[in-house]
Amino acid sequence: MDLYGIGYSNIRLPNDSSSYLYTYNSIINTFPEEVFIHEFLHSLERILQERNYEIPELHDYQKYGYEEERVIGLKTWYRDYMNCNVKTSDGNLTGLDDIVYTLTPPAESDFKYSTEDKFNKEPSNVIEEARNIFRVVFRLFGMK
Repeated sequence: MDLYGIGYSNIRLPNDSSSYLYTYNSIINTFPEEVFIHEFLHSLERILQERNYEIPELHDYQKYGYEEERVIGLKTWYRDYMNCNVKTSDGNLTGLDDIVYTLTPPAESDFKYSTEDKFNKEPSNVIEEARNIFRVVFRLFGMK
């Protein structure tokens, strides 16, 4: 997921253990882990693209002959993508280069002007939650 071009990815899970997210249901979800794998692969994809590696786009699975399958979703595509086992039209193999698994993620010190993103700070108590609700309501009605 991308937030205004800054490359932000966030996955939120409900605290409720009875949520449908934690159980398999072919009508609602394919396999619940897929969203984690998908977003993680976007992170790896971006790391390689920033280093000018030529790799397939994560969303281009159909260009390489993969289809979303019932029950397992894009599991086959993700597996081949991660193992650099995607066959190209000329018979070569492509996917994520092995180097991506040895690179360290960026740290705050890697950025010249890093600041904490307060775009979507979670409220830590009832008062902050109420303030957020009032801000949204006031914005809806054009009040400051």
